[in-house]
Amino acid sequence: MSRMRLAMRNRAFLFFSLIMPLAFLFIYMGIFGRGKVQAVPYLLAEVLALTVMGSFWGLSVQLVTFREQGILRRFRVTPVGASAMLASSLLSNYVLTLPTIAIEFYLSRQVFNMAGLGDILSIFVLVTVGTVTFASLGLIVASVTNTMQETQIINQIIWFVFLFISGATIPFPMLPGIAQKVALFLPATYLVSGLQRVMSERNTGIMDLGVYLASLVGCALIAFVISAQLFRWEPEAKAPRRAKLLAASAIIPFLLLGIWENLNGDLRNHAMKDLQSIREPYSLERIER
Repeated sequence: MSRMRLAMRNRAFLFFSLIMPLAFLFIYMGIFGRGKVQAVPYLLAEVLALTVMGSFWGLSVQLVTFREQGILRRFRVTPVGASAMLASSLLSNYVLTLPTIAIEFYLSRQVFNMAGLGDILSIFVLVTVGTVTFASLGLIVASVTNTMQETQIINQIIWFVFLFISGATIPFPMLPGIAQKVALFLPATYLVSGLQRVMSERNTGIMDLGVYLASLVGCALIAFVISAQLFRWEPEAKAPRRAKLLAASAIIPFLLLGIWENLNGDLRNHAMKDLQSIREPYSLERIER
């Protein structure tokens, strides 16, 4: 509970966890949706992905702020290890993210007239795994940076890539060929694609996203273990030189998945099918026939 209270006091965390996602919801539905009811599930999937990815920025800024202000130092005198501290950060972030997700679904149904919800279980699993994964990546950033300025620079670079080369803003099939190849190595691409599939395609369940989920889980585990090893309580402590190299190993699952997808994966085909579902009403029914 103490971690949640501290998070609620952090303006950056609240901005990336609540204000920014809801702003994206109205922008996407109002500008990109243009009143097309059939586009709402597809666009909501992108907004959900952005909400989940916001965990990466919000949590990294939060932890660095706590370290610089000496708040983490106070926890050090308690019988709490680095792993427990980081686990509590992930849990509090997840609990605080769920209300935003619920609000987005509610507004999509009540304001933008979304008819279906897709596979609820698959959406829940994707949101849960995705939130833990991107929050763990935030822990990695907080572990390898020494100042808030450095944290913000790294966050901006990573966020820019996630935002524009994953399908979260520009649909994946509309990206240039080289950008599509690069996108297949990014965790954000599989989160966006997975949510679009379960919300736009019929009969898409967890088993159809097994590889995506396994990669997200693998990334989360690696990131958590490394961030626990590099965790620093004191603001005077500096990250070792090998820190950034260790941090880079968190994307190993997506390096492997990206190679496989570039050679014989089907993400492109599903992305095109999902995009067609918002361009023409009932296009999915025609495709299935």
